[in-house]
Amino acid sequence: MPAGAGRPAWPLFGGLVVAIVVADQVTKAWLTSALQPGGSVAVVDDLLRLVFSQNRGGLFGLLQGQAIVFAGLSLLVIAGIVAYHAAAGRDPWLSAALGLLLGGAIGNLVDRLRYGYVVDFVDAGVGSLRWYTFNVADAAISCAIILLLLMALRPAARTVAG
Repeated sequence: MPAGAGRPAWPLFGGLVVAIVVADQVTKAWLTSALQPGGSVAVVDDLLRLVFSQNRGGLFGLLQGQAIVFAGLSLLVIAGIVAYHAAAGRDPWLSAALGLLLGGAIGNLVDRLRYGYVVDFVDAGVGSLRWYTFNVADAAISCAIILLLLMALRPAARTVAG
């Protein structure tokens, strides 16, 4: 059977979705119980901090105050990811990437529906040179994008023995 043929790897896909959503929501619940909005705790000096940030926009804080718009878009993205996975065939790398992507999308959607904003809390950088503040869901989405890009650039590296 050629790579990609057959049924999608639903257990891998679903397992990653559940793991990301649970890890995302548990870490956010812990952080919001430990810090007040705007609060900060140094983890590794100034290099890594935990902060309680309320992102009312999208990725990198773009389009602030549009939680309802992003919630609607998230629902469309979620439906698209599931439909694409169902039609994609058996490719464990694609199932992993889409599972990470869907888990991240659901994790942030839960926040938007629950709070009207996304809880972000990982702040990394040096001095005033900081990366955007993110959470477990954002990290999963970023990993999924990197994995999808690698798969597009090196398609022969992801063949499935079978």
